[in-house]
Amino acid sequence: QVQLVESGGGLVQAGGSLRLSCTASASGRTFGTYAMGWFRQAPGKEREFVAVISWNGGRTSYKDSVKGRFTISRDNARNTVYLQMNSLKPVDTAAYYCAADKYNYRLGPTASIDFGSWGQGTQVTVSS
Repeated sequence: QVQLVESGGGLVQAGGSLRLSCTASASGRTFGTYAMGWFRQAPGKEREFVAVISWNGGRTSYKDSVKGRFTISRDNARNTVYLQMNSLKPVDTAAYYCAADKYNYRLGPTASIDFGSWGQGTQVTVSS
């Protein structure tokens, strides 16, 4: 089981930026062999997909409403995936979770059921 720890959340004004980080601990799986995703969940709402990056960083996918504002990236040497969030809006307010694909070498699943390990979440609050 991959252990994931997120950081970088906080309170920011609308139009501001934050960068989330998620670091994976050694687990018997090599970080550079599986896709990583970011999801978010706002109070009273379902958890939703935000972004995913393939095992080698060569392919990314985004939720439509964050395209052009958010960028997912990874540093396999540091076992870390990032989510750069620019032009933040109040509707982006949520707990953000990183997750590790259950399987190796996939280009980028987007359903939460495809991910087998989850971080504890980091809160992002965007004020208007």
